[in-house]
Amino acid sequence: MNILFAFLAGLIFGLGLIVAGMANPAKVLGFLDLAGKWDPSLALVMGGAVIVGLAGFALANRRSLSLLNLPMQLPNIGQVDLRLVGGNLLFGIGWGLSGICPGPALVLIGAGAPKGMLFVIAMLAGMALFEVIERFRQRSPSARASA
Repeated sequence: MNILFAFLAGLIFGLGLIVAGMANPAKVLGFLDLAGKWDPSLALVMGGAVIVGLAGFALANRRSLSLLNLPMQLPNIGQVDLRLVGGNLLFGIGWGLSGICPGPALVLIGAGAPKGMLFVIAMLAGMALFEVIERFRQRSPSARASA
């Protein structure tokens, strides 16, 4: 049953990305092009998503179990550190260069777009590189001394 609800949530999310134009890299790049011919329409989509997200998190914070009687797993608020800022910068650079982020990339793969596949391959390579760097950091003597 949980798999069915996960599938339905993903399907609705993907359809929302398509309807909003978030799966169209040219539209996203138009939104990010503040110095050129700026397309502000995605600002409304993002604003709506933030409002819905805030309401959802406010409701979820009051519950210990989900509607499927599973434990709530909400993110913990942590410190803003160099790793968080660096990761956000890398994400933003990739989004700005390609006009694609992870959710729309999966929609593009489903639509058979080669750009989506290339993006996902690059994303997976970046994730693998992160894992290699993390394992190296955990084994290095300076990481153990600072822990």
